[in-house]
Amino acid sequence: MRLGDKALDFSLMGVDRKTYSLESFRDAKALVLIFSCNHCPYVQAYEDRMIAVQRDYKDREVVLIAINSNDDADYPEDGFERMIERAKKLGFNFPYLRDDSQEVARSYGATHTPHLFVFDQSRKLCYTGKIDDNWQDPKSVKQRFLRDALDDVLAGGKPRLAETHAIGCTIKWKK
Repeated sequence: MRLGDKALDFSLMGVDRKTYSLESFRDAKALVLIFSCNHCPYVQAYEDRMIAVQRDYKDREVVLIAINSNDDADYPEDGFERMIERAKKLGFNFPYLRDDSQEVARSYGATHTPHLFVFDQSRKLCYTGKIDDNWQDPKSVKQRFLRDALDDVLAGGKPRLAETHAIGCTIKWKK
Protein backbone atom coordinates (compact mmCIF):
# COMPACT_ATOMS: atom_id res chain seq x y z
CA MET A 1 0.00 0.00 0.00
CA ARG A 2 1.04 3.54 -0.67
CA LEU A 3 0.01 6.71 1.06
CA GLY A 4 -3.39 7.81 -0.23
CA ASP A 5 -4.47 4.28 -1.21
CA LYS A 6 -7.92 3.15 -0.12
CA ALA A 7 -8.16 0.46 2.55
CA LEU A 8 -8.70 -3.00 1.11
CA ASP A 9 -11.64 -4.99 2.37
CA PHE A 10 -11.21 -8.20 4.35
CA SER A 11 -13.31 -10.82 6.07
CA LEU A 12 -11.51 -12.20 9.13
CA MET A 13 -12.48 -14.07 12.27
CA GLY A 14 -11.84 -12.36 15.58
CA VAL A 15 -10.92 -13.99 18.87
CA ASP A 16 -14.53 -13.34 19.89
CA ARG A 17 -15.48 -15.70 17.02
CA LYS A 18 -17.20 -12.89 15.08
CA THR A 19 -16.31 -12.12 11.48
CA TYR A 20 -15.11 -8.59 10.75
CA SER A 21 -14.75 -6.55 7.55
CA LEU A 22 -14.07 -2.89 6.81
CA GLU A 23 -17.82 -2.31 6.98
CA SER A 24 -17.75 -3.43 10.63
CA PHE A 25 -15.87 -0.21 11.40
CA ARG A 26 -17.66 2.20 9.04
CA ASP A 27 -18.33 4.78 11.77
CA ALA A 28 -14.71 5.11 12.89
CA LYS A 29 -13.11 8.51 12.23
CA ALA A 30 -9.74 6.78 12.00
CA LEU A 31 -8.89 3.11 11.62
CA VAL A 32 -5.57 1.59 12.70
CA LEU A 33 -4.64 -1.83 11.33
CA ILE A 34 -1.70 -3.38 13.14
CA PHE A 35 -0.23 -6.57 11.76
CA SER A 36 0.63 -8.35 14.96
CA CYS A 37 1.13 -11.79 16.51
CA ASN A 38 1.63 -13.50 19.86
CA HIS A 39 5.28 -14.54 19.89
CA CYS A 40 7.26 -11.51 18.65
CA PRO A 41 9.10 -9.66 21.45
CA TYR A 42 8.52 -6.34 19.65
CA VAL A 43 4.77 -6.92 19.65
CA GLN A 44 4.86 -8.04 23.26
CA ALA A 45 6.70 -4.85 24.21
CA TYR A 46 4.04 -2.77 22.46
CA GLU A 47 0.87 -4.54 23.63
CA ASP A 48 0.30 -2.28 26.66
CA ARG A 49 0.77 0.76 24.41
CA MET A 50 -1.70 -0.65 21.88
CA ILE A 51 -4.26 -1.11 24.66
CA ALA A 52 -3.57 2.45 25.90
CA VAL A 53 -4.01 3.97 22.42
CA GLN A 54 -7.38 2.25 21.99
CA ARG A 55 -8.46 3.34 25.48
CA ASP A 56 -7.29 6.93 25.01
CA TYR A 57 -8.80 7.38 21.52
CA LYS A 58 -12.03 5.39 21.85
CA ASP A 59 -14.12 8.46 22.67
CA ARG A 60 -12.64 10.15 19.59
CA GLU A 61 -14.00 7.29 17.46
CA VAL A 62 -10.69 5.65 16.62
CA VAL A 63 -10.63 1.89 16.20
CA LEU A 64 -7.48 -0.17 16.47
CA ILE A 65 -7.49 -3.67 14.97
CA ALA A 66 -4.73 -6.24 15.38
CA ILE A 67 -4.34 -8.84 12.63
CA ASN A 68 -2.24 -11.99 13.07
CA SER A 69 -1.11 -13.37 9.70
CA ASN A 70 1.77 -15.55 10.91
CA ASP A 71 2.16 -19.17 9.87
CA ASP A 72 0.83 -21.16 12.80
CA ALA A 73 2.23 -24.51 11.63
CA ASP A 74 5.83 -23.50 12.28
CA TYR A 75 4.79 -20.97 14.96
CA PRO A 76 2.00 -22.73 16.91
CA GLU A 77 2.00 -19.96 19.56
CA ASP A 78 0.39 -17.78 16.86
CA GLY A 79 -2.53 -20.15 16.35
CA PHE A 80 -6.12 -19.04 16.85
CA GLU A 81 -6.70 -20.68 20.24
CA ARG A 82 -3.49 -19.12 21.60
CA MET A 83 -4.65 -15.74 20.24
CA ILE A 84 -7.86 -16.11 22.24
CA GLU A 85 -5.85 -16.91 25.39
CA ARG A 86 -3.50 -13.94 24.90
CA ALA A 87 -6.31 -11.46 24.22
CA LYS A 88 -8.11 -12.54 27.39
CA LYS A 89 -4.98 -12.63 29.54
CA LEU A 90 -3.89 -9.12 28.53
CA GLY A 91 -7.38 -7.63 28.29
CA PHE A 92 -7.26 -6.54 24.64
CA ASN A 93 -9.82 -3.77 24.15
CA PHE A 94 -9.63 -4.03 20.35
CA PRO A 95 -10.48 -6.77 17.84
CA TYR A 96 -7.73 -9.35 17.33
CA LEU A 97 -8.25 -11.05 13.96
CA ARG A 98 -6.78 -14.13 12.30
CA ASP A 99 -5.55 -13.88 8.68
CA ASP A 100 -4.99 -17.59 8.18
CA SER A 101 -4.64 -17.37 4.39
CA GLN A 102 -2.15 -14.48 4.75
CA GLU A 103 -3.96 -12.73 1.87
CA VAL A 104 -4.70 -9.61 3.91
CA ALA A 105 -1.07 -9.16 4.98
CA ARG A 106 0.08 -9.66 1.37
CA SER A 107 -2.50 -7.25 -0.06
CA TYR A 108 -1.51 -4.53 2.42
CA GLY A 109 2.20 -5.14 1.94
CA ALA A 110 2.76 -5.82 5.63
CA THR A 111 6.29 -6.97 6.38
CA HIS A 112 6.77 -6.92 10.16
CA THR A 113 5.02 -7.41 13.46
CA PRO A 114 4.03 -4.83 14.40
CA HIS A 115 3.40 -2.95 11.13
CA LEU A 116 0.82 -0.16 11.27
CA PHE A 117 -1.53 1.24 8.66
CA VAL A 118 -3.60 4.27 9.69
CA PHE A 119 -6.61 5.24 7.58
CA ASP A 120 -8.60 8.46 7.81
CA GLN A 121 -12.40 8.61 7.78
CA SER A 122 -12.49 8.22 3.99
CA ARG A 123 -10.30 5.12 4.47
CA LYS A 124 -7.27 6.52 2.70
CA LEU A 125 -3.88 5.46 4.03
CA CYS A 126 -2.35 8.44 5.80
CA TYR A 127 0.34 6.86 8.02
CA THR A 128 2.31 3.63 7.91
CA GLY A 129 5.18 2.37 10.01
CA LYS A 130 5.79 1.96 13.71
CA ILE A 131 4.10 3.02 16.95
CA ASP A 132 6.87 5.13 18.44
CA ASP A 133 10.65 5.52 18.56
CA ASN A 134 11.49 3.15 21.42
CA TRP A 135 10.05 -0.35 21.45
CA GLN A 136 12.11 -1.43 24.47
CA ASP A 137 11.38 1.31 26.99
CA PRO A 138 8.06 3.17 27.01
CA LYS A 139 9.49 5.74 29.44
CA SER A 140 12.20 6.71 26.95
CA VAL A 141 9.86 7.39 24.02
CA LYS A 142 10.45 10.79 22.47
CA GLN A 143 8.36 10.48 19.29
CA ARG A 144 4.88 9.01 19.42
CA PHE A 145 4.33 8.45 15.70
CA LEU A 146 0.95 6.73 15.98
CA ARG A 147 -0.52 9.20 18.47
CA ASP A 148 0.79 12.17 16.47
CA ALA A 149 -0.73 10.76 13.26
CA LEU A 150 -4.08 10.19 14.97
CA ASP A 151 -4.10 13.68 16.51
CA ASP A 152 -3.33 15.25 13.13
CA VAL A 153 -5.95 13.21 11.24
CA LEU A 154 -8.64 13.84 13.86
CA ALA A 155 -7.89 17.57 13.62
CA GLY A 156 -8.63 17.37 9.90
CA GLY A 157 -5.05 17.46 8.64
CA LYS A 158 -2.42 15.12 7.34
CA PRO A 159 0.06 13.47 9.68
CA ARG A 160 3.17 15.57 10.29
CA LEU A 161 5.14 12.41 9.54
CA ALA A 162 3.34 10.03 7.20
CA GLU A 163 5.80 7.17 7.05
CA THR A 164 8.35 5.47 9.29
CA HIS A 165 10.16 2.18 8.88
CA ALA A 166 8.26 -0.69 10.51
CA ILE A 167 10.41 -2.59 12.99
CA GLY A 168 9.88 -5.95 14.59
CA CYS A 169 9.90 -9.58 13.60
CA THR A 170 9.21 -10.35 9.98
CA ILE A 171 5.85 -11.90 9.18
CA LYS A 172 6.22 -15.66 9.19
CA TRP A 173 5.04 -16.69 5.74
CA LYS A 174 3.71 -20.16 5.02
CA LYS A 175 5.88 -22.44 2.89
